[in-house]
Amino acid sequence: MSGIASRDIAPGLADPAHDSQRLFRTILDAFSHPGRIVSLPDAPAAVPPLSRAATAFVLTLVDRDTPLWLAPAFDTPAVRDFIRFHTGTLLVGSESEALFALLTPDRSPLFDAFAIGTDAYPDRSATLVVEVPSLTGGPPLALRGPGIDGQAQLSATGLPESFVAERAANHALFPCGVDLVLTAGAELVALPRSIVVER
Repeated sequence: MSGIASRDIAPGLADPAHDSQRLFRTILDAFSHPGRIVSLPDAPAAVPPLSRAATAFVLTLVDRDTPLWLAPAFDTPAVRDFIRFHTGTLLVGSESEALFALLTPDRSPLFDAFAIGTDAYPDRSATLVVEVPSLTGGPPLALRGPGIDGQAQLSATGLPESFVAERAANHALFPCGVDLVLTAGAELVALPRSIVVER
């Protein structure tokens, strides 16, 4: 990080040990209850153009062993310096190298080129964090699968028309495939690969 003073970088978690544990438990709860909107407790200040939720997710789950890919909208000096300083992660230029990725919903195809794991090692797949304008107010989508009692509903705004078809293709790869997290403000929704998404 040559030429970058730490005072020029936005602060991360106020109490990294305790805050990361609390945030991790909340994110884990989101994955245990797909489609449920969860608010992140004491989420750190956002690093624009990232939301507070995406910033918290990165600070909680990304480290030097989890390479990260940034969509062009997030690939700014401020974001890169912040992430490198607080996580030590390797920022990669190829989607296929990433274990985590920060995306905008206008990427097309949204899931293309990311690691999906293998039958022997399905955990070697990517988790995609997609920033959307809001987790409510959009066209309703029906969710079914593990962690959902019957059926849940998601109505995030900003998702592409191809979203349901891409999710169906991703689900068909199970146990391989990418996992998805939608973020907006200080809230997020988890959509593991095991979940079916339908209109």
